[in-house]
Amino acid sequence: MLFNSYIFILIFLPIAILGYYLINKTQRYHLGLLFLAVMSLWFYAYFNLSYLKIILISVCINYTMSFLLVKCSKTSYKKWILGSDIICNLAILFYYKYFDFFIENINQLFKTEYHTLEILLPLGISFFTFQQISYIVDCYRDNDNFCAPIEYIAYVTFFPQLVAGPIVLHSELVPQLQDRKRKKIDYSYMAKGVYSFALGLAKKVLIADTLSLFVNQGYSQIKYYDSTNLLITSLCYTLQIYFDFSGYSDMAIGLGYLFHIDLPCNFHSPYKSATIGEFWKRWHMTLTRFFTQYVYIPMGGNRKGKIRTQINRFLVFLFSGIWHGANWTFILWGVLHGIAVIFDDCFEKYIKKIPKWITGALTFLFVNFTWIYFRASSIREANQFIRNIFTRGFGGISKDFIDILGQQTEMRIILNLVPDAGQEMFLLLFFAVMLVLLLLSVFLTKNTQEKVRVFTFSGRKMAVSLILLVWSILSFSGVSEFLYFNFYASFYGKEKREKMVSKIHSPVYTVAADSCSDHYRYGSVFPLSWPDCRNLLSAKRRTIYESGNCKEFSVQCCNCRNKYDEKF
Repeated sequence: MLFNSYIFILIFLPIAILGYYLINKTQRYHLGLLFLAVMSLWFYAYFNLSYLKIILISVCINYTMSFLLVKCSKTSYKKWILGSDIICNLAILFYYKYFDFFIENINQLFKTEYHTLEILLPLGISFFTFQQISYIVDCYRDNDNFCAPIEYIAYVTFFPQLVAGPIVLHSELVPQLQDRKRKKIDYSYMAKGVYSFALGLAKKVLIADTLSLFVNQGYSQIKYYDSTNLLITSLCYTLQIYFDFSGYSDMAIGLGYLFHIDLPCNFHSPYKSATIGEFWKRWHMTLTRFFTQYVYIPMGGNRKGKIRTQINRFLVFLFSGIWHGANWTFILWGVLHGIAVIFDDCFEKYIKKIPKWITGALTFLFVNFTWIYFRASSIREANQFIRNIFTRGFGGISKDFIDILGQQTEMRIILNLVPDAGQEMFLLLFFAVMLVLLLLSVFLTKNTQEKVRVFTFSGRKMAVSLILLVWSILSFSGVSEFLYFNFYASFYGKEKREKMVSKIHSPVYTVAADSCSDHYRYGSVFPLSWPDCRNLLSAKRRTIYESGNCKEFSVQCCNCRNKYDEKF
């Protein structure tokens, strides 16, 4: 289930909030936690019912191992239990996330033909795996961290942070779940929650999803676009992932407030950073914290000399790249950031003498550059993208971008007020001004959580929240998942699917399974010629993952509504 979906906002969330507080009002607090856990599992299993058994098995294994650990008195046995549990967690994560990637590389390296299993990656497995590893390590360090079974399952499955973070520590969430004062509705928290959720939803639906159309178009035309339009594509992706991730973080924290729960900040205006090291203190902050506390420090941190410190830092960023996804692009992205952090540390005394606006600009350019590898489907594609930036020359903004902007519902309404002769120039100016304003908002304005920290209830803020909620809900179209789902949970492999199939600009198509209610929406993915689409669908079977036992799909053009059937 997605935060930006009708069923979540109009059905799931009201039931979850009302049920949770009504049960707690009867002072049956453990029943309230059970209800919250069941709702969270519904939220998780809505994507695919088979996910349910995976997360439940994972929860049972980890809780059992933590129980054995706290009951054990011998340190040697406790270390064995801890090591076994970590290995078990990493083995499950490897099987679901990296096994096919491993086999594909073995085949390529040794010219073998081992069959891949085409494993469907469970949503959010990277997150709840790391969260449970942090729990059992904390239990090893202090038995007092051990909690009751219902508190544990509520801690692991709490739906606002379940599928894309933040990675919450036991010490942050469980005490709040135990606190009876937090079982009652706090209207100041409710107001903050609505405000944070509304701003996050608007960032996601109104900004990030719009930018994704330009990004998809640009990456489908790498071979043909000049330097100007490739730079625009790169900038759009940098802004897209910013607003997508900050939007998700705002929504997750806002949902926590609705249940009188404080979740840790996971995103704090990273593009304002003056160095790469500072960037990683602002971007995906709970992931950085996890790697620092549970990987970097246990490896020795900075306690074993300068060379060992830099090796430890490099390994942390290598692991971070691997964690983000099963693709060499993510690994190279992590390596590049690791090298940059080491460079910052080695030359820190010189960098401090440079004006912050210069180091900040260089940091932003570096991050923008490395996002190219993060978004590309292969290192070869990323290299071609970068090579073309420096060799194609500069020109005007592509008409493709202008056409995409003109197709947006809000823009069509505005264009009715503009004379036909001036519409193209208006769209061109609007597109340029839009990118400039988004950049300025990134660098000059407070982020949502800074605003929430000083939040005071007012009619104006609630009116703005309501307007943004209604506007965002009216803008829902098809299914549009969060970017980080693609990298951490591979939500039916959509991002990979788009990169593999995307060829030229086209109308938007909706793919629906005939035998179930699941729908998948594609923007600028299929070529205009339907026979070519059919061939692509058949040849790239793995680009459209089956939902349950569904074998038949229909493809419908969202512009002309012509419908085509495709059977696998």
